[in-house]
Order: sequence, then C-alpha cells, then structure tokens
Amino acid sequence: MSTQINIKNKKAKFEYEFLEKFTAGLQLYGTEIKSIRAGKASIVEGYCFVNNGEVFIKNMYIAEYEQGSYNNHEPRRDRKLLLNRNEIDKLVKKKKDVGLTIVPISLFINGKGYAKLDIALARGKKLHDKRHDLKAKDDKRSIDRALKV
Repeated sequence: MSTQINIKNKKAKFEYEFLEKFTAGLQLYGTEIKSIRAGKASIVEGYCFVNNGEVFIKNMYIAEYEQGSYNNHEPRRDRKLLLNRNEIDKLVKKKKDVGLTIVPISLFINGKGYAKLDIALARGKKLHDKRHDLKAKDDKRSIDRALKV
C-alpha cells in the first residue's frame, strides 16, 4: 500500500489557532478512494459541521475518477466522518463556545490503506496574530539563509 498521499490545508494553519486535534475516517465511495490515491483531492475550501449527532465535511473536493464510468461520484458532496461517540460529544460540547469551528488539516492514507482526515477544533486568528506568525516565519528564513552561507 502506498502511504505517500498527504494532502494538507496550509491555509488553515495561517487562519486558525488549533485547540484540539482529532483523526477521523471518511465514508467514501469506490471511485472517491481511487481519486484520493491518485492525489486528486483538495480540502482547502472544506469545513466540518455536526448534524444529528454525526460529523460531516462539506465542500471537500475529490476529482472524478478518470476510468469511472456512470458509477462516478459527485466532486463536492457532503461526506460523513467516522469518529467515536466520545469524540463527537466532545466536539459538540466545545463547539457551543462562540468563535470555534472544526477545520480539516490534512488528508492521508494510513498503513492499512484507509483514507483518514485530521481535523481540529479551532479559533480564528486576529490580524496581529497573523502578522506575528509571518514575522516569525521571515526571521526563521533569514536565520536559515545566514547559516547556510
């Protein structure tokens, strides 16, 4: 099994402060897992929500499988996340706080060949927090450049 597939949401790290992380399975159709293994998926625009005690990811893009005929899937359908009841209850309880959201961080294939999604309970960053992160990133880059020479 190939475990090289690792699709990240870099925008989420910049926009949000992660409070707690979870790993969830995905309920997928056959052509969806084939597209993910081909690396044709994106979670940048995706977000998670809770509906009737179940967690779903909305607006996650998985390209249609090229060799899939009439059995192909919808690219942006809602997909159910597979979490334990305790984890769902914890998310629902903490989500009631104002300003918290559930964002996808990365999509990967584990050792057994299953697609997994790392999600986080997150709070949006303020503008000054983003500036601080950019400054720290620039400082680190300049230090690395100086040490390299």
